[in-house]
Amino acid sequence: MSDKPLPPMAKQDFETLADFRYQIRRFLRFSEQLTRKAGITPLQYLMLLNIKGYPGREWATIGEIAERLQAQHHGVVALVSRCEKMGFVERRRSTEDRRRIEVRLLAKGEEYVERLANAHRVQLITLDGRFAVPTAKSFARD
Repeated sequence: MSDKPLPPMAKQDFETLADFRYQIRRFLRFSEQLTRKAGITPLQYLMLLNIKGYPGREWATIGEIAERLQAQHHGVVALVSRCEKMGFVERRRSTEDRRRIEVRLLAKGEEYVERLANAHRVQLITLDGRFAVPTAKSFARD
């Protein structure tokens, strides 16, 4: 990207950004209601999803989960502890690096994340084509 300042945003740019944020908020509200109805918090679901969906393996560390959730390390430690008590996850010392603690899904966590993720997938399909974001070209008017 060049150092040239971007031109002022046009009305259409604001409309596109506003609609994008609206669609995100609708999806998040759907997710919040769905997870609470299932008996867990949205953050608990996100943690389960990020463990299940961690690239290349079936577990994640506290630090990796914290990064994915954009949360503080100590907050994620507490979240993992709550999910352990609920039977969703377990902490396991790594066999490769004894200093590393792996957070792994248990059968109950697997069941919840699969059921909730599938409902989210169905909702995302209904939003197909609704997430329009401004492109660099739309901002590069001269």
